[in-house]
Amino acid sequence: MKKTLALLVALAGVFTSTAQAQDAKAGEKKVAMCIGCHGIPGYKANFPQVYKVPMIAGQNAKYIATALTEYRGGDRRHPTMRAIAASLSDADIADVAAYYESLGKKVQTAPVPAMLESPVPEALKAKLTACTACHGANFNTPNDPSIPRLSGQHADYLAQALRAYQIGGDAGDTRHPIVGRVNATMSGMAKTLSEAELHQVADYLAGLPGELHTVPQSRTR
Repeated sequence: MKKTLALLVALAGVFTSTAQAQDAKAGEKKVAMCIGCHGIPGYKANFPQVYKVPMIAGQNAKYIATALTEYRGGDRRHPTMRAIAASLSDADIADVAAYYESLGKKVQTAPVPAMLESPVPEALKAKLTACTACHGANFNTPNDPSIPRLSGQHADYLAQALRAYQIGGDAGDTRHPIVGRVNATMSGMAKTLSEAELHQVADYLAGLPGELHTVPQSRTR
């Protein structure tokens, strides 16, 4: 009986710690480095190409945390994001991720259909059907919160992300290897795409209704 009580107390401590580890209000105070890009609608990065930075308000917190951890650890290699992630503790990452997930919930939008309203183009079916197993039938309901929502995301960002997965960890790739992303599943999928198909996939996903937003944020708030 004593052992059972001790176990319950220990588990309660773990659950309390986990809940405290994701604090959206605390995260709001830690996003000064994020606002300059992700808080400006239509803001464009200029490396390695010019493209709109991704909308992250409304993205799954677990995915944002996973992405930041991968930047910090080097599996994602974009130099600006790596530098920012390197300055964040585990608690900071959890708080920032929780904040951006909650920020998206404050934006009123029409419900996203559970199934696709716009069928996958015939030319892309073979490429995209497998993607629904992880990203959901509407590309907005992933089967795990560590997987991103894709529907409605900026097409040029999606194209850049797919290109980064194609590069992976190949230091000999001439397409800016320092921005590669290391992920066996995504690299395997992305490498089947030609440059034209890559853009077709990105354009299709961007045209779907989704829950992602860029919520304007002031640096002086």
